[in-house]
Amino acid sequence: MTGLIVPAAPAAAAPAGRAPAPIAWGQCAAADLTGVPEAERPQFSCGHYAVPLDHDRPGRGTINIALMRRAANNPDAKIGSLFLNPGGPGGPGYTMPRSGRNIFEPEVLDRFDLIGFDPRGVARSTPLRCFATEEDADEVFGRMHPLPVTPGEESTTLKAYKDYGRFCGRFAGPLLEHMSTKDVARDLDLLRAAVGDRKLSYVGFSYGTLLGATYVNMFPNKARAIILDGNVDPTLRLRDGLEYDRQRTGGFELALNAYLQRCDEDPDCAFGPNARAKFTRLHDHLREAGPVTLPDGTVVTEADVIGSTASVLYNPVQFGPFAEALQEVYEVAFPSTSARRAAPTVDVAALFAEPRRSADIHPDAPYVSDDSYAAVNCSDKPFDIRPSDVPRVADRWERQMPDFGRYLAWNDPAVCPVWPVRDPDPYRGPWNRRTETPVLVFGNYYDPATQYEFSRRMSRQLGNARLVSVDAFGHCILGDSSCTDRIAADYLVDLEVPRPGTVCQPDVQPFPTPVESRN
Repeated sequence: MTGLIVPAAPAAAAPAGRAPAPIAWGQCAAADLTGVPEAERPQFSCGHYAVPLDHDRPGRGTINIALMRRAANNPDAKIGSLFLNPGGPGGPGYTMPRSGRNIFEPEVLDRFDLIGFDPRGVARSTPLRCFATEEDADEVFGRMHPLPVTPGEESTTLKAYKDYGRFCGRFAGPLLEHMSTKDVARDLDLLRAAVGDRKLSYVGFSYGTLLGATYVNMFPNKARAIILDGNVDPTLRLRDGLEYDRQRTGGFELALNAYLQRCDEDPDCAFGPNARAKFTRLHDHLREAGPVTLPDGTVVTEADVIGSTASVLYNPVQFGPFAEALQEVYEVAFPSTSARRAAPTVDVAALFAEPRRSADIHPDAPYVSDDSYAAVNCSDKPFDIRPSDVPRVADRWERQMPDFGRYLAWNDPAVCPVWPVRDPDPYRGPWNRRTETPVLVFGNYYDPATQYEFSRRMSRQLGNARLVSVDAFGHCILGDSSCTDRIAADYLVDLEVPRPGTVCQPDVQPFPTPVESRN
């Protein structure tokens, strides 16, 4: 039933003045509770809820939203439900109550039901799928170069994106026209009412900050406590997708430069000294001389290094091991000029492994992924360019941002101009509707994917917000800083906000030497 669009059901909407039908919670599948102790499993329940395919025309049928709930430890003192969104867009949030056990303070777990859900188009909810078979998907995605450099690679990739758009227009069905963040915010309001909460308590990470900002501006009187961690710039994202993505790319450049500088300050960092110059030299070598082959036979390309670097910047825990991996590749690329170090203690090949689709798919194997990432982004973000403009955009971004400019130009700027939805109807503002309680905004100084400046802009654009800055690397912070976790708990439980100008530290710095020297 989760993949079907069915005639409107009573749960999708309620007559004016009448409460919507509640969610029918039931037992979760055992596989969905992996890692949850047996004694805690009775607190978890799962279910589906029908929402309109088209909120403006609910008679067109419904789609299903899949949800998981972890009941509050102290139901007699329960405040309500805390809805969670992991970002993406298209990130499945269904199992977030599992991870929430390790993110939130005990008093939050005591007094809130944690609720995760897969948004429309995603995973266990009614999925948006552009292909009928895995074979078709592999044929299209397999022609997309992750980092096109030559005219031939650019041409092949552009044709593959064009074919992707054609498949989506042919197979995705009516859901394709209703995948904007505005649609998800309206779903979220129905889910809030269905669990019996008068106002919404919510934590959104990354893209989930756009969902939260959209909700508080569409439903400002229904927002109780809204936490946004790792923020987008909502105005720029909804008005100019190309400029938003260019500035987003700049966040990766800022984070990498800070990482390499911090590496140089720590004598134990394997890629120092002169980490910045070494990274540039390695990047240039991979572009001009081609891939290098490690002693174990692993071939490392320019796309492998740039893609893996972008991924590692999300997670500071990997900073030290990744420095070892970079040093290993550098020593292979420049054997005559490098002072050999001890053998790396990490799996270098694994750190540079890019996820690849299998080339051996049975022709009749059904396509089981979803295409919600592109569907949401291309509904929300306007791109006033043609596909033929993308190579020039990539050239320009590379001159401005030599590490990631070309790599990230071949993402949304390449797919959205050929996306088959011509007249999307996203929420484009205003963003300054005032909520009774300030929205709590967290921003890391060295967040690669949603740079700190975006969090500053989010806090200024919202009608009532409080920014907490964090002197941290990585994407998002809750669960990795006792300071932010304490602030979040006080806010969620008691609606207390920290003083203006509050700055937190992470619990663990990736390279401790400079931090220790400052204390």
